[in-house]
Parts: sequence; structure tokens; C-alpha cells
Amino acid sequence: MSLWMILPVSLPALTITGIWVVYAMALYNQHVCPVDNWMYNQSCEVDLPMQRGPTLCCTLENVPLISKCGTLPPESCFFSLICSTGSFMVMVIVLLRYAHVIEKHQNCVLNTASLSTGWICAAGLIMVGNFQVDNAKVLHYVGAGVAFPTSMLFVCLQSALTYRLAKTQGEYNMGHLRLFMTLLAFVALVLSGVFFVQESFVLQHASAIFEWVFCVIIMLFYGTFAFEFAGISSDTMMVLARGQSLQSASRDHKMESLGGSSQHQPESLSIL
Repeated sequence: MSLWMILPVSLPALTITGIWVVYAMALYNQHVCPVDNWMYNQSCEVDLPMQRGPTLCCTLENVPLISKCGTLPPESCFFSLICSTGSFMVMVIVLLRYAHVIEKHQNCVLNTASLSTGWICAAGLIMVGNFQVDNAKVLHYVGAGVAFPTSMLFVCLQSALTYRLAKTQGEYNMGHLRLFMTLLAFVALVLSGVFFVQESFVLQHASAIFEWVFCVIIMLFYGTFAFEFAGISSDTMMVLARGQSLQSASRDHKMESLGGSSQHQPESLSIL
């Protein structure tokens, strides 16, 4: 069993815990309203951070979207750290998954497409974390518009890839689990997007909840790669260095050897 399996488990543990810490910090500083609050007003006489008392006056500016929770300092600093670290871990996990598929099976379109979408998603996540929505709204929304669809596409491709490569019952069970998580993530993403553009306060709040659900499911999906990463070895690293599977490399080497020997035979005959 390889220690590399700790990496995909660490990603959801770090990011899910991290964004909830960001939410707790934003809630403590009264930068957002609680998740269980469904009452919003058009405006308030006093801004939320200056309010005191058990009942808070909330507006749509205080909806607990993940981005809103990480907008103001000090939680914005921690939010940027979580997103930057998480994006780096995503890039490493996606790359190792790509190499592991080549090592155990062979490269295919699904595998290459997964690598591309995973890295694009990581780039979008960096933009989301480092360009806060209240300070650089355009860049933040560009990053979100890149990260959310590509992360959804990545889990779809990986679910299809899991079924395509499955040979044992355990691998098929993993495919069923990933397909179930993909369907849940798709429903959460669609509902979050549809509710986000509505003017209703209740639907805006529901959009925030579905956004949280979507992000948690995606991070847990990455955690399922521990199943494959338990079999990562030094050969996987060799695949990254060579750019092809070791079986393909040895087969090409044999073909080159056979081709070289066949060329030497006519030369020896001509000399005779």
C-alpha cells in the first residue's frame, strides 16, 4: 500500500475543514449571516458588523456564499491560503491519476481530457481565492465561471473513465459511488446556478446552501482516488518521466532492436 493514498484524503480534509473555518470566522466577525437564517431585508439602518443583539438585520450582501465568507479580512487571508493550497493539491492529484491510468492500462481521450479539465479547474480556483468578489468582481466571477463547470466536467470524465477501466467488483463499486456523487454534484450545481440569478431572498439563500453542497461533494470525490493511489509505485513516476507506459516503452524498444537486427543482415550479406 502506497503512502500516496494520503494525498487525495488530505485534500477534502484540508479544504472542507478550511472553508468551514472561514465561514466560522466570517460569522464571528458578522460579515455574513448564519446559514440557518432565511430572513432578509432590502436594507438595514446599521451595517451587519456594527449590529448588536440576538436578532440581526441581513441583506443580500450578507448571504453566506463561500465567496462572501472569504471576502473581508481576516478570513479573506485564510480563504486565499486554502484555495491556493487546494489548487496545487488538485494539480498533483490529477497528474498522478493521469500517470497511474497510463501505467496500469493505456492512455486514452478520457484520461487526457481529465488532465486538461483538472488543471483548468485548479487555475480557476486560484483566481477565486485570490480575487475577492467585493474587490475584483470581474476576475472573481471569471475564476468561478472556469472552476465550477470544469470541476463538474472533471468528475463526469473520471466517472466514465472508472467504468471503462473497471475489471474487478471493487472497481465497479467505486464507479457506482463516483457516478452517484457526480449526479448529486450536477443537481447541486444546476440548482445553485438557477437560484443565484433569482431575485427572491429565499432562493438566493438556497443557492448558497447548494453551492456549499456542490463544493463538499467535489472535494469528497477527489478523496475517492485513494482507492487507486494505494497502488502507486515508482513505475508511476517513471511514466511521468517517459510520457508513456513502461509496457509500451519496452515494446517499442523490442521493435527497435528487431528493426536494427534486420538492417544488419542485408549489410552482412552484401559484404559476403
